[in-house]
Amino acid sequence: MSVITHAPTPTRVLDALRSPRLLTREVLAGIVTALALIPEAISFSVVAGVDPAVGLFSSVVIAIVISIVGGRPAMISAAAGSVALVIAPLVREHGIAYLVPTILLGGVIQIVLGFLGVARLMRFIPRSVNVAFVNALAILIFTAQLPNLFGRDVPVIVWPLTALGVAIIVGFPFVTKAIPAPLIAVAVITVLTVVFSIAVPTVGDEGALPTALPGFNGVTTPFSVATLQLIAPYAFGVAIVGLIETLLTAQLVDAVTETRSSAWRESWGQGIANVVSAFFGGTGGCAMIGQTVINVKTAGARTRVSTFVAGASILVLTILLHDVVAAIPMAALTAVMLMVCVATFDWHSIRPRTLRRMPLGETAVMVVTVLVVVLTNNLATGVIIGVVVASLVFARRVAHVVTVEREPIDEHTVRYRVRGALFFASSNDLVTRFSYAEDPEHVVIDMSDAHVYDASTVAALDGVEQRFAQHGSTVEVVNLNTASTALHGRLSGELG
Repeated sequence: MSVITHAPTPTRVLDALRSPRLLTREVLAGIVTALALIPEAISFSVVAGVDPAVGLFSSVVIAIVISIVGGRPAMISAAAGSVALVIAPLVREHGIAYLVPTILLGGVIQIVLGFLGVARLMRFIPRSVNVAFVNALAILIFTAQLPNLFGRDVPVIVWPLTALGVAIIVGFPFVTKAIPAPLIAVAVITVLTVVFSIAVPTVGDEGALPTALPGFNGVTTPFSVATLQLIAPYAFGVAIVGLIETLLTAQLVDAVTETRSSAWRESWGQGIANVVSAFFGGTGGCAMIGQTVINVKTAGARTRVSTFVAGASILVLTILLHDVVAAIPMAALTAVMLMVCVATFDWHSIRPRTLRRMPLGETAVMVVTVLVVVLTNNLATGVIIGVVVASLVFARRVAHVVTVEREPIDEHTVRYRVRGALFFASSNDLVTRFSYAEDPEHVVIDMSDAHVYDASTVAALDGVEQRFAQHGSTVEVVNLNTASTALHGRLSGELG
């Protein structure tokens, strides 16, 4: 029998630098990823309501910083759609002046949450909420493109151009995957509009593009309690949404590379990247699933070198090709974003076969989460409510698992066997599961197949003992495990 072994996957920068072949792979992967990042960074800038230069420089700063301080080598972080959707209402309703302090505060919150180990709480977010998160993100990105297609001053020619862009993105990978299909779509549509002088909205119409290196701006908005009250909800949304998408993406890379990342380091690393981005006037961001897949799966990157090169390449390309980027039609970027929606949405989750097999409670959690996100236009709110609903569904399901069986021993003794996890949801009706008037003077409650989790259960057991005492019976609770014995001994008789 033959045994196939694989060479260890390089995950350290020094490993890549010592090998010309690996270094070439990492550099090329970074450049290809940058080419795929530029259209989306510009598109997300439009979604956020800021100049394209803001989104581009945010991507540069975040990618370079996270390549140094991040916890997941080869993962791509930049100006992301999820964060853009959080800050878009702030910019639209209160102006761009509040953008920097919001991203700054969001980054600080991420740093604090990272050092508090909040990344470990990701395991408490059920799959149904994660799926709803990405589906709702896709829906919000889609709705953000509608003004580019159905706005008052949008010419009809935009529709066929957008359709052409979608067709290229779908079909070009069948020709070659060496060049990102979105980049080809942008190039083809730009050439068509320039050669045939087709008048359509362009990136240059959306705002200023960079012509030089970004400067250090700092915070110009006066700090006050009113300012904090205004930006705090948006900053919290930036922090939570960014961490969720980042840690989900890190899990994906872990699976592809068969290595483990540091969720703790990635959490506070994202915070540092957002703080630095804020001081350069950026929109903030997080890990990007699509670009990470290109970098890791398509281009084969494994180290921080690729992430650093991606950020540096965006800076060089946007400054050198300033006039070219300004001429890109918005129809091309709309096509890119529509395909981002298609790629982001978990279509498997809404297949009839999947829905038939999925427990009704989990389907309800997904629907509620998506509806909350769409109605509130807030991903963080949707995730929080989704987790709450999922917890209630789980508690209700577990509550019905507890059983109480009555077993007469002799004319003076009866034994009850309690089985299941006993906590507030499952123990509330425990008092009603016993035959107080019919039982003899000695009652044994066997807890060998049960576990006491909280004070509600201890109070319920006390209530059972009191009810039996009123009927002249004595109760003996036996076979509690060690943890249950400690909790019961500490709280029994102390809960009123």
